[in-house]
Amino acid sequence: MLSQATSESAAAPLRWRVPAFLRWSIGWHAAAIALALLVPAAAGWALLAIVLNHLAITAAGLTPRSTLLGANVTCLPAAAAARGEVALTIDDGPDPQVTPAVLDLLDAAGQRATFFCIAERVQAHPALAREIVARGHAVENHTARHRHSFSFLGPRAYAAEIGRAQDILAQTTGQRPRCFRAPAGFRNIFLAPVLHRMGLRLVSWTRRGFDTREGDAAKVLARLTRALAAGDILLLHDGHAGRTPAGQPVVLAVLPPLLARLRAAGLRSVTLAQGLAP
Repeated sequence: MLSQATSESAAAPLRWRVPAFLRWSIGWHAAAIALALLVPAAAGWALLAIVLNHLAITAAGLTPRSTLLGANVTCLPAAAAARGEVALTIDDGPDPQVTPAVLDLLDAAGQRATFFCIAERVQAHPALAREIVARGHAVENHTARHRHSFSFLGPRAYAAEIGRAQDILAQTTGQRPRCFRAPAGFRNIFLAPVLHRMGLRLVSWTRRGFDTREGDAAKVLARLTRALAAGDILLLHDGHAGRTPAGQPVVLAVLPPLLARLRAAGLRSVTLAQGLAP
């Protein structure tokens, strides 16, 4: 059996290509430092230029759908859209009180989904994670612990957190994840090269329902279906799920009308592996 490092490096391209925005940022820093050295009186302006660039980098990391810091899948490719496919993604589980009902609703509609699971929750509920896969859905990497400080980590901490999640998910489900989603979509400049080395693709979404903090299922549904189109990646949550005024997890109130809307529009929800395939 191949080792983890061997199998992941074989799946990834040999060299990570620095994004144009970061190459521009390096040049910006070099120019600012040169200005400060050559024209000491302009050192304040040079420092301001560097600060502004750091703010721009931070803003890019706090914009979940941004591609400035590296590749980021925000929708399915044109081939999937031509097939009438969308990708329903469900984050933060598995949750034994919510996930089984989500699976039943998906099965009843004949639709498939991708579950971005927190690895420590998979450790706590391994049979449920295996059931997700056994019922035709996919489990992908959503970190080991879903740390709120994720966007402040360095490369070594990223590698440890994501690598640990990879091992737990692979050992539990028998399938090694190929996609990764950052907590809340937030990250920094160190994430992309780590994902590259592990052969993982960063995936965000086309539209989200904000169902962790919105208790009105109609509002969540409206956000997900406004301008809904083939190729969309939709985001809901089975873990950390918000609750309706009646106490029902929002995802369970939203899924039936959402799945009906997909069917009426002639759209089919597939796993990310299926939708991203050539």
